[in-house]
Amino acid sequence: MLTILVCAGAVLLILSRLVPFSTALHAIAEGRDVYLFLAGMMLLAELARRTGVFDWLAAWAVRHSRRSQTRLFTLIYCVGTVVTVLLSNDATAVVLTPAVYAAAKRARVTPLPHLLICAFIANAASFVLPISNPANLVVYGSNLPPLLPWLRRFALPSAFSIAATFVALRFLARADLRGAVDEPVNIPALGVEGRRAAWGIAIAAVVLISISLAGFDLGLPILLTALLVAACVTWRFPGELLATLEGISWSVLPLVAGLFVLVATLETHGVANLVSRAAGRIGPVAASFGIAGVSNVMNNLPSALLTRAALHHMQPATELRPALVIGVDLGPNLSVSGSLATILWLAALRREGESVSAWQFLKYGAVVMPPALLLATLALR
Repeated sequence: MLTILVCAGAVLLILSRLVPFSTALHAIAEGRDVYLFLAGMMLLAELARRTGVFDWLAAWAVRHSRRSQTRLFTLIYCVGTVVTVLLSNDATAVVLTPAVYAAAKRARVTPLPHLLICAFIANAASFVLPISNPANLVVYGSNLPPLLPWLRRFALPSAFSIAATFVALRFLARADLRGAVDEPVNIPALGVEGRRAAWGIAIAAVVLISISLAGFDLGLPILLTALLVAACVTWRFPGELLATLEGISWSVLPLVAGLFVLVATLETHGVANLVSRAAGRIGPVAASFGIAGVSNVMNNLPSALLTRAALHHMQPATELRPALVIGVDLGPNLSVSGSLATILWLAALRREGESVSAWQFLKYGAVVMPPALLLATLALR
């Protein structure tokens, strides 16, 4: 539904000439690296889901909790962090959430605290690496820094973000984590295809880190790597590759393209220039919280696009860019509509028969997001 609304809105903007057709095409073409990146990441994530890698990880966390709900909470948080860092926040929301839900039900524990981990860590750990969130590619565009400069800038803020989010979630879940896990969960055997998918994801992570070190675009390499991994995993069962491709939410790509058109319209009518003038008068903390607020109103992907457009008008843009990235990535932890990952997480919950209202999520987000955002922004060097 969201994809239909956004794409219909983009078409109406073009037909009403609020944005020139050539400008809209240019805006769509600018997102090619993001489309390729998303396609590659979604393919890897779907391979991991279909071969049981995420079920294996979730069951491993339950098994090694040693019947302690607190330890289980911590292990799932660590798994969610690793998945977000290496496979992007959308993978955590889409494929880890059902696995965590299934593991929690089998362990007979209250699933909500563990499901909330999947939502909040998906954004809190999404600026550890450039590949951890598509919004990073959007904000930086062709100016995406190599890996080592990125880590020098964002490693400490990421550590504060992850730690502060954990402390807040653990505090909120304190009542639900009392008592022991009723029974241990057997770790499902990971078949040949599952092991290949796991090794393929590990190799893909190494490839991406190497490419990021060199400072090249990430989209095409991740897609080619994902296709190679998919071929290695499914070569004995040709129909499985088609089933894997059919299982991917391809509607995300036209959604992103439509958002590019919407933001191009705002830029055409001077909104980006207004944002840049406003941002130029404030410091990093205010800029981070400001763009976080915008992200929760209009979703973080269009706010990332608006941020990139605004940065073109700022001199020097590099001083505020890291703070704005943190606001775009972490700020959406306030509301269910703040990021694409959270929207996908909510959809995954509904497929499992669970639901979290916007008001309920807001009450959690109001405790979790502000301290994490403040500490992460202050930690910028």
